[in-house]
Amino acid sequence: MAATTRVTDLSSTTRDGVGTSPRRPDGTLKVTGEFAYSSDMWMEDMLWGATLRSPHPHARILGIDITEALKVAGVQAVLTHEDVPGEKRYGLEYQDQPVLAFDKVRYKGEAVAVVAADHPETARRAMERIRVDYEVLEPVSDSRRAAMDPECPLVHEPHELPHHPEYNPRGNRLRYQPVRTGAFAGATGSDGEQEEVLARLRAEAAAVVTTEYEVGMQDQAFLGPESGLAVPAEDGGVDLYVATQWLHVDQRQIAPALGLDQEQVRLTLAGVGGAFGAREDLSMQIHACMLALHTGKPVKFVYNREESFYGHVHRHPAKMRYEHGATADGRLLYATGEVIVDGGAYASATPAVVGVASSLGMGPYEIPNAWMDAYGVYTTNPPCGAMRGFGAVQACFAYESQMDKLAAELGLHPVELRVRNAMSQGSKVITGQEIDMPLPMAEMLERCRDLPMPPAREQLSDPADQRTLPGGVAGTTRGEGVVRGVGYGVGLKNLCFSEGFDDYSTARVRMEVVGGEPVVLVHTAAAEVGQGLVTVKGQIARTELGVEKVVIAPSDTQVGSAGSSSASRQSYMTGGAVKTACASVRDEIFSLARKKGLVPEGLEDTDLSLSGGKVVSATAGALVALPDLLGEAAEGGAVVEHTREFHHRPTEMLDPELGQGDSHTQFGMCVHRAVVDVDVDLGLVKVVALDAVQDVGKVMHPQQLAGQIQGGATQGLGLALMEEVQVEGSEIRNPSFTDYLIPTILDTPPMRIDVLERPDPHSPYGLRGAGEPPTLSSTPAIVAGVRDATGRPLTHAPVRPEDIVGIDV
Repeated sequence: MAATTRVTDLSSTTRDGVGTSPRRPDGTLKVTGEFAYSSDMWMEDMLWGATLRSPHPHARILGIDITEALKVAGVQAVLTHEDVPGEKRYGLEYQDQPVLAFDKVRYKGEAVAVVAADHPETARRAMERIRVDYEVLEPVSDSRRAAMDPECPLVHEPHELPHHPEYNPRGNRLRYQPVRTGAFAGATGSDGEQEEVLARLRAEAAAVVTTEYEVGMQDQAFLGPESGLAVPAEDGGVDLYVATQWLHVDQRQIAPALGLDQEQVRLTLAGVGGAFGAREDLSMQIHACMLALHTGKPVKFVYNREESFYGHVHRHPAKMRYEHGATADGRLLYATGEVIVDGGAYASATPAVVGVASSLGMGPYEIPNAWMDAYGVYTTNPPCGAMRGFGAVQACFAYESQMDKLAAELGLHPVELRVRNAMSQGSKVITGQEIDMPLPMAEMLERCRDLPMPPAREQLSDPADQRTLPGGVAGTTRGEGVVRGVGYGVGLKNLCFSEGFDDYSTARVRMEVVGGEPVVLVHTAAAEVGQGLVTVKGQIARTELGVEKVVIAPSDTQVGSAGSSSASRQSYMTGGAVKTACASVRDEIFSLARKKGLVPEGLEDTDLSLSGGKVVSATAGALVALPDLLGEAAEGGAVVEHTREFHHRPTEMLDPELGQGDSHTQFGMCVHRAVVDVDVDLGLVKVVALDAVQDVGKVMHPQQLAGQIQGGATQGLGLALMEEVQVEGSEIRNPSFTDYLIPTILDTPPMRIDVLERPDPHSPYGLRGAGEPPTLSSTPAIVAGVRDATGRPLTHAPVRPEDIVGIDV
């Protein structure tokens, strides 16, 4: 994969500082297989945990009998809801999910009981002896029915749900968020008034396109399954070593369930084998801690792959209806949208996903009149929550498909239509929020369009090479019926947390002299989930403090929260916290130098910097070496340490009636062009090229940035062509990597990456989160390419072979 980046002022950056590509400290260990993941943890005399899960998607629990399970030799504990020592429910934001099911089960795979034994097979055998008496109930599997039909059975009765000041579910609707702008905002009296406005706008439009779209349930498909080790502590608390995305929010949910103070539940980040949103919610954390406290022994959990499919949240499947109208010259006149996201059995992040889907549901386009309705609903399908793109992915597939249809209707090139309606700095999204940062969308579109195209099939040295054909080395085609198509996609994504969330990150930075060398220790609770944050924290410390040796402490709850490794926020938020703490350390060092008379009179701090392990003046040169200023720490020398929080600018909740408000912190955008070869007879697709243009504000680590864009684009490729958790009657039909397909290296095409750096004035170094936008734009670009090759409407993602060949199955 070729990647080209333009990095500004590299000549002036610190060695291995911001803007360079130092080697990742965990990279060699991961490549050689020596890295310790959470599933590798071990302690003497530890027990193994196992979870009994419901075989039904919806059933009332009439009784649980654990007698036979307790008779199995080697079993140390069998726990049910009756053994939960504290709060029986937990949740990421809304505490509606049982620790262990106690009245009903609401999805197939819900945890009912847990076992601890001296061997994992023993634990599983005992688990199979637990007898649960169920009264099977009707599943609620249709999200549109759950949202719209007042006669639909309820997943949660009102009295079953906890009170929360910001959450007020109505029936199976967990959140409904309308957005109205322009003429629609002035017609709020009744649905009839809005329909009259819509009829008038339709009459004014030269072209109108209306379509229903559907996006399937996607799995995060991380390679490291859920795992962790809980160790009982002498103070009556517990130490938990776990692969997660947010240590402190785990702690906040675990402690009440255990009946403990938060300080008694200490979490340390264990090696994470991928996340992509699925580790924001709890899986085995409370269960392991309960068993450890009950038995007085360490307890380890490791899910197998099938259990992992049941044990974590997935991307919300969505059903959508869109209508767009435009003038004859291609200017958007109005757009309407309805987005229903299926949250499954429990809330997880569904309300926030609805907020994103509604506010960004029309994309990065100037639309004077918008009508959007977004719903998040309870069903008895598997719970859904965070996944890369978080509500914007689903909407992007629909609105970008609409732009292609509208371009065809008007006889315009797809890029030209987008350029004519492109947002820029100063534009407002449909919630009324101004984009007060660079947004060079038109330029990005044109640059992407003008990137070199891959060679045509007939120009290849061997056009019949099966590796270059749809179906690959399986030899299903030899070039007959293969048609090439080109498609484009643009996605607008919010970055960092939104809608009034008090988002912050904490960093502790310490400088001391060890062995005659200045050493900096950086301590945060930020989760390294493979994105390379551990490297970026070191780069920032080197840049700000001018030292070579930086040590990154393990992430744990012994320092303040760093928030979640999600929402493309860690470089912004934890990077900002590290930068701020470094600034405090630097200021104290300057103060020490002044107290010792080492700074000439009249020199301001703005004239000073730390470079090469010295205090340096821009006018007077090097003033003092840090070892001479601070002295050896072991001999009582000065240790400079500061802990600082970094908060982004405030946001606000969307207005519940018109959906207006400054709900987002930052916006990011990626543009993709996909070139695909399609066997129109067999329904097979080969992505030949997937090129991208992205504005990242500031390149922090060029190599890791390329990996983030390539990785996000590849997940979008999976959603476009192959990845779907098949759910029928609320039951997962393909809970394995045999039947749930993800792209391999043979499916992943060359990717030319063109990176822009237009700094965001509100963020550290001007950076923008980079990991999510490529996932939005790659999916519609690929599907658009397949449409271009086949002429088929293709309204479902992923595209299935039968969709391409036009066969109903």
